[in-house]
Amino acid sequence: MSILPSPSTFSLEPAWEVARLFPLQGKWSVDDYLQFTDGVNQLVEFSAGKIDVLEMPATAHQRILIYLFRLMSRFVDKRKLGEVMIAALRVRIAADVFREPDIVYFGRENRSHIQDRFWTGADLVVEIVSDDAKSRERDYITKREDYAAAGIPEYLIVDPVERRITVLALDGSAYTTVGEFRPGDQATSKLLEGFSVDATAVFQAADGTI
Repeated sequence: MSILPSPSTFSLEPAWEVARLFPLQGKWSVDDYLQFTDGVNQLVEFSAGKIDVLEMPATAHQRILIYLFRLMSRFVDKRKLGEVMIAALRVRIAADVFREPDIVYFGRENRSHIQDRFWTGADLVVEIVSDDAKSRERDYITKREDYAAAGIPEYLIVDPVERRITVLALDGSAYTTVGEFRPGDQATSKLLEGFSVDATAVFQAADGTI
């Protein structure tokens, strides 16, 4: 009787030969991360030697992303304030931490921080929360701490499940809440004076009804 595993057993095994081409978690360097993400069509973040492969975004997430990007980029471009970029884009927020915000903005006075492979910091970032516990913890807790530590002046959290837009402004070394906006409200930016978003329209965009 054969002692070899059946073909179905082989098909369930990870491709260990490929996996061993990469560093162990906790042993990744910045160069390892940059080289890896140069070649993959996937959102991947990096912190303290570890990579975090993010979930593929849902349709509602992408609808909100495109809607907000169009509004913000039109506002910024018209006034020649700087540059707005959309994910996927690596943002270095510490020596060994890279994030990929859904939307990132730099004022023109900070254009020296914009590089081809990644941006160093930002003036404003937007995260759209996905409907899972890991994403919620990452956006509401981990990234709030990371972006504050990086000195990013404003952080917007858009939550399609709670139907809420939270605007946070840096106050010293931590964020304070400028406002929590729901359908019927105009979500206003503290950094981009005059820029506001109709929360009703944002979540209608998520539903595909706008």
